[in-house]
Parts: sequence; structure tokens; C-alpha cells
Amino acid sequence: MKGKLITFEGIEGCGKTTQVDRACRWLERQGRSFLRTREPGGTEIGRQIRRILLDTKNQALDAMTELLLYAADRAQHVRELIRPALLRGDWVLCDRFADATLAYQGDGRGLDRETIATLNGMATGGVQPDLTLLIDLPVEVGLSRAIRRNHQEGLTTAEGRFEAEETAFHDRVRRGYLRMAEAEPERFRLLDGTRSLDEIHRQILSLLSSYL
Repeated sequence: MKGKLITFEGIEGCGKTTQVDRACRWLERQGRSFLRTREPGGTEIGRQIRRILLDTKNQALDAMTELLLYAADRAQHVRELIRPALLRGDWVLCDRFADATLAYQGDGRGLDRETIATLNGMATGGVQPDLTLLIDLPVEVGLSRAIRRNHQEGLTTAEGRFEAEETAFHDRVRRGYLRMAEAEPERFRLLDGTRSLDEIHRQILSLLSSYL
């Protein structure tokens, strides 16, 4: 494939969505053709799945059901949007991808990582990120940011299911992400989420520029 898949990962409230937005504006100025998307919810079918996954009314959702819903969202996403964009030669900037499932449903929920890896492989059809930007910060900082954001945007119920999880869950997710970054240093770039938005943005632009 001729395009580049750049994924943004991190715990709740790490600031990745803001950095995706900023990176997209930079790509526009460069005249680079790109697709900005997210998981879950990159497609119309995915948006329906997202409503199930993130609504606080669904706290009773079984962990395996949750995993399969993420896999379904990803399979539709890759086939409908991501693969066609890469084949066109576009860059794809994705707010979360397969690593999030390993971190959240594997490390966070305790589901078997081999099962998750198998499902990820089936869903992605072999599509893998060229670069993964992991924005890391302490769980307490991220959660306070995320809860404040949801409150300001009126999403406390509609998209607050993961923010409602106990701190220990988010600690496991964070540690899972850091282990993945350590295991794949050629793909992951670790960014300090406690630094200013401008500092993080400059680091990201430096990394993206190397691909232009």
C-alpha cells in the first residue's frame, strides 16, 4: 500500500484527539491528501456500535461481547475506509486502532491476548500502523481531564462508560500500552502527555515530517 497509517493511542484524557486535529490541520497546509478517522465509530455502522460501547447505561456489557463489538467496528472500518484510503496513497490518521483493544480488553479486562491478536488480525486483514504515537500521562491526570471534557460537552452518559471504570482498570491499561511501546520501539513513539499541547504538537510534526 502506498499510503501511511498513523495511529494515536493513550489512556482517557491523554489529549490524543486534540493532537489528531492539529496534525490534520498541518497536513492540510502541506497539501497532503489524508483521512482523519477514529475507533470506534469511523463508519456509520461503527457509530452505532460506538453508542453501545460507550454509553454508561451499558455497564453490564460482558467483556467478550465488548471485544467482539470492537472487532466488528474495526473490520467494517478497515474495509470501508482505511484500506481504500491507503490504496489511494492517502495518509490515514486514526484516533485509536488495534493496540487499544490489546490494552483495554487485554490488559484492562484480562481477556486472552492471543485471542485478541487473532481477532485483530481477522478484522484488519493485515493492515498495520506505520507509526503509533502513544501519549502517556498519569492516570489521575488523564481521568480528571476526560471527566471534565465529558461534562463540558454533555457526554457524561453517552460516552462516559470507560471513564466510570475504577482507577485500577486504567492503571492496567496504561501499563499495557507502555509494555507494547517497549516491545516495538521501531513503531511506537512515546510522548509525554503532561507537557503543553504546543510542545507535543511540535514533537509530532517532527515525526510526521520524516515521512514527507
